[in-house]
Order: sequence, then C-alpha cells, then structure tokens
Amino acid sequence: MNGTVDDAPHPVRRLQNPYGGDKVLDACGLFGVLNTKGLRFPACQAVKAILSMRERGNGLGAGFAVYGLYPDHGEEYALHVMFLSREVSGDVEDFIHRRFTVSLAEEIPVDEDVEVWNPPILKRYFVQPKNPEIQPDEYVRETVMRVNTTGKAYVFSSGKNMGVFKGVGYPEDLAEYFMLNRYEGYMWLCHTRFPTNTPGWWGGAHPFNILDWSVVHNGELSSYGANRRFLEMFGYQCTMRTDTEVMAYAFDMLMRRHGLTAELTAKVLAPPLWFEIENMSVREAQLHMALRQCYGGLLMNGPFTVIVARHGQMIGLADRLKLRPLSAAVKDDYVYMASEEAAIRSVCPNPDRVWRPRGGEPVIGMVEELRVEVPA
Repeated sequence: MNGTVDDAPHPVRRLQNPYGGDKVLDACGLFGVLNTKGLRFPACQAVKAILSMRERGNGLGAGFAVYGLYPDHGEEYALHVMFLSREVSGDVEDFIHRRFTVSLAEEIPVDEDVEVWNPPILKRYFVQPKNPEIQPDEYVRETVMRVNTTGKAYVFSSGKNMGVFKGVGYPEDLAEYFMLNRYEGYMWLCHTRFPTNTPGWWGGAHPFNILDWSVVHNGELSSYGANRRFLEMFGYQCTMRTDTEVMAYAFDMLMRRHGLTAELTAKVLAPPLWFEIENMSVREAQLHMALRQCYGGLLMNGPFTVIVARHGQMIGLADRLKLRPLSAAVKDDYVYMASEEAAIRSVCPNPDRVWRPRGGEPVIGMVEELRVEVPA
C-alpha cells in the first residue's frame, strides 16, 4: 500500500515529525583542543569553535573544562561546588573543612551583568586530604560522592590544576558569565547541550567530572540503568540525573582504579560485535571475552560520541556503529576533536591532517609527544 503522511489516520499524523528531516532531536556539540607541548593558551579558540556549532544546542546547558588552570595550586585538589541554597552552604563547608586542609576558599568569580538562568551559589576550595591512611584520589572521590548524595550541594569539579565551568545557557553566555577570558590552559573541552529525556539544570550540564577526568557527550545511553547499577557496586553514586555521569565514572574506574589502557577501556565501553570476536585470533578473542565477562555491565549501548580528558591526555570515542559524528585533526603541536570538521576549521583552517575516527576505535592525543593514535 502506497500512501503519504496526510493519508494516515489522525493519531498517526499527530506523531509524525512536522519538520521532516530538518528538525534534529539529539545533536549536542563537542569540541576539544590539546597542546601536545603542554603550553597554556587562552579560551578564544575553544569558545570560537563551540560557537560555530551553536545550533547543536538549545540553551539548556553548556560548559568548559580547562587543564593547567591553577598552576599556583598545582598540587592541591580544586573543588568547584554549587550550593542550591545559602542555608545549606554552612553544613557542606563544615564537612569540607573536617575532611580537608583548605588553603583557599572563595566564590568563583562571575560577571553578574551577564544574564543566566537561576544561577546557584558557586564556590571553589583548594584542599589537601587530612587522612594520610587513605589513597588521596579515593579520599576525594568518596568525599564527592558523600556531598553529592545530600541533594543540597554538588561538587562538579574535583581535580588538580584543572576546573570545570558549566551551567544553563548557551556557550557564549557561560563563557562571559565565568569570565573565561581570564583563564589559560593547555587543554580545553567544550560542550553545548540539547537535552532530550533529562532536565536542563546546572548540575546536568557538561562537562561531567570526577577527579581529573572530564567528559563531554553527544548521544543517549539506553544502557544507563545497567551501567549505573554496576558502578554503584564500586562506590559510585549517580546523582546528576543524566546518563553522561556514568561515562565519567566508568573512565575513572577502568583507567585509574583498575589500570586499563585507553585502548582496552574503549573495548569495554564500545566492544566489538560477537561475530567480530569469533573471527579474531585465539589470544585476541580470549582477551575480548574476558573483558565482556568482567565488565559486561559497562557496555555502553546506544548512540554516543564522547571526548574525554585527563591530565596529559585527550581521548575521542564513538559507539561501535558510529551513530554520532566525530572528527579529529592535527596541526603542529595541537590536536583537535569535534562533532563537526567545520568547528575545527573555524580555528584551524588548514590542518596538517583531518580524519573521522571509526566507531569503537579511540583517537588519543598526548602531551609531550605528538602521538595521535589512528587505526590503520
């Protein structure tokens, strides 16, 4: 039977997309740039690139992660905290002071003349753990989980010599609000958000961070429930009401706590299909089956692209079917990754090399050596 939408019964017509293929329902924008020599540079590249993808967001979230941000506090953890009300800030601050030696506590500088929606109270603390018997990163991670599960405040950045700035608004709004033109870093991640089935609120904006791991994400994880339950067994609590949170915690657990390489982590999160494993050598097939058996709960099902950062490293990864776009480029001492090649060319018109990584295969940029790993 041949027919058109107009021929369909009224309830069917009502469910059709009236904009045809022109309306995109899930199209967050991602951008990352890394200087492989570790040289710090201002925000202008990152802001210009993410603005070129403004239509990928809808004003319900944007943010930036900056590495090499606090050289004067390089050996201290920088906690960026949002308080939902001034009444609860005292209790949370007391808890932070009980857990840490605080060298500096201050409000995060903002430009109050810039209009953003319902901003929370934003403070930052430069701290060192008080308990020497617990591994410092684990001590900080546990503290972040305890604060975030109160529902009164959220630690949205907790690494050393880095920081996340995010909120509700378009990227240019947040860049002006947080006065990013004052900062420099050797690596920048940016995100503009188009939330679909999760709310647009300050804690739910990207990047997501734990310790020095930051993640920006485009897509939707249908496996969120299974991923969340798996991570909860290892002490991670998901409180931000969005699926991207599990991606940040998965990278922290697999690479920092369990010592997996970026390549193996990619095979956990976006594993080969079973028929591909069957065609591998015996040794390689055994490795992939072992990863599936150990970390099956961290298989990220659904369309996604992520750009992940930690000190000295930037990783781009798309789902194994490449249902969300990812482009990468290299120019001199810079590595670029973005949702669109046009965003890269807006700040680097003539890259030495530009390519589109295949699904499930990570592209990795490293500081101190221009080692960008590209599958043959």
